[in-house]
Amino acid sequence: MKKLASLLLALVLVLGLAACGQKTVTLKILDTEYAIEDYAIAIAKENADLLDKVNAALATITGNGTAQRIVDKYISGAGHDMTFQANAEGKPELHMATNAQFPPYEYYEDNAIVGIDAEMAAAIADELDMKLVIDDMEFDAIITAVQTGKADMGMAGLTVTDERLQNVNFSDSYATGIQSIIVAEDSPITTVDDLYAEGASYMVGTQRGTTGDIYSEDDFGAERVSKYSSGAEAVQALVTGKVDCVIIDNEPAKAYVATNNQ
Repeated sequence: MKKLASLLLALVLVLGLAACGQKTVTLKILDTEYAIEDYAIAIAKENADLLDKVNAALATITGNGTAQRIVDKYISGAGHDMTFQANAEGKPELHMATNAQFPPYEYYEDNAIVGIDAEMAAAIADELDMKLVIDDMEFDAIITAVQTGKADMGMAGLTVTDERLQNVNFSDSYATGIQSIIVAEDSPITTVDDLYAEGASYMVGTQRGTTGDIYSEDDFGAERVSKYSSGAEAVQALVTGKVDCVIIDNEPAKAYVATNNQ
């Protein structure tokens, strides 16, 4: 898949070991999931009208197969000939807050943000007769951006949680995500249960503000969680031995592991 290949090439620069003679670490994803969750779009509580419109647009693109074709493009490599935002210039802007370091949901290709969420948002904007503007920011700033009106909606593989619901509303779910665990090939961590074992002290790497980060701190305590600005940084910490595993969404996990192991 051309887009994913470009992404993985970029990630090599982040995850590659530059030090001469440094041992290569092969990574793998454990077979047992850490968590299963639904992704939805964050919208300000006072913007009920936009929430209704976004839900209606989601229903349309789900019902006519557009959403599935977008997912298939980035997950299985099946191409599509759909065009989004072809005549968007001059229309009211729809600002989407995201963190473009979460492949295949959002990432950079040729200085543009692409991915499942980016195309889903473009399809939604077309349904709303608006021009999509994607604002890239730190993941843990997205909810605040929506809450304060700096962005109209947040779309970044966001899971609906009780804590987030205190600050924003969420649309209907548009995707299901799996939180997976990345370890070194020879790691003593062989199942998710090993992290919970009595006396276990394994260090967990996470992307700050994600549900994997929140769940990990709740389950294992803050002293066992190292937080990073991006998934790539967390995986690099695993490769260099600073953490024992990384908990992150399964699709980005597959991209990071493939990049490291090639």
